[in-house]
Amino acid sequence: MSNREMVVLSVGGVRFVTRASTLQQFPESRLARMLNDDDREFKQVNGEFFVDRDGILFSYIMDFLRTLQVSLPTDFSDYQRLRREAEFYGLYPLAALLSQEHLLKPRLEILEVRFSLQEMQAFFRIFGSCSTTLETLAEQITVFTGQQSGQSWNSPFPSQKPLVPLPLERPSHHDMVFRCGTDCSAGDRFVARYVSIKPDTRKLINGTNVLGLLLDTLLKDGFHLISTRTVSSEEKIECYSFERTQRPAGLTVTVSQTPGSSRVAQPTRNQVQRGK
Repeated sequence: MSNREMVVLSVGGVRFVTRASTLQQFPESRLARMLNDDDREFKQVNGEFFVDRDGILFSYIMDFLRTLQVSLPTDFSDYQRLRREAEFYGLYPLAALLSQEHLLKPRLEILEVRFSLQEMQAFFRIFGSCSTTLETLAEQITVFTGQQSGQSWNSPFPSQKPLVPLPLERPSHHDMVFRCGTDCSAGDRFVARYVSIKPDTRKLINGTNVLGLLLDTLLKDGFHLISTRTVSSEEKIECYSFERTQRPAGLTVTVSQTPGSSRVAQPTRNQVQRGK
């Protein structure tokens, strides 16, 4: 890059190197005016612009100018100070996004798995505080049914007859119900239910095996097992409680050029980043 394209700033003792075009994303901001020597508060010393402000917070300012997105660490808490810095630099679209603090803070997500083993069948019920997570999990879980004869429910081999997928029961947006195992229908014939959980391709009929695969899937998806307990000893219902910190989707500013005016910024929401 030429000297005209490259800009060096020293903000509170922290050095930043960037393109002039990056600082000119918002022409009305003080950073854009600084390049035209229109703001006396920004002193240029030995080819570097010196700014007596917080250098750590300015790194988030630079990230916003480069991406037009607010994406903060999960442990970030200085929303008010960062908003004040954005206002100082004349980046009012960024200040407006930071005022939506509740959208930027990480959320704690809770999920509960209830498991009951009754004779030759196993029953599952999953509750979750985030409906999006339940929808994603429902897309991963498939229940297949078919008839077989002379086989026990622990048989690892599916019936030779074609298996028919069944929809999961969804009592609400925040829970789902399914079961596996065999149920005696007539004579020596059994109705069998198998469960498959993507990306695993196996069709499992044993409830304990399905439970193990389900718990492993949740752990790989970022959940942490926080407790196990017996809900009902008579009905043999076990409960497994999980939680994870759900990183919020980034808030983005869309910059567009309108005739006869400077650029206009409008905040939009990115797609949810699942489990990150």
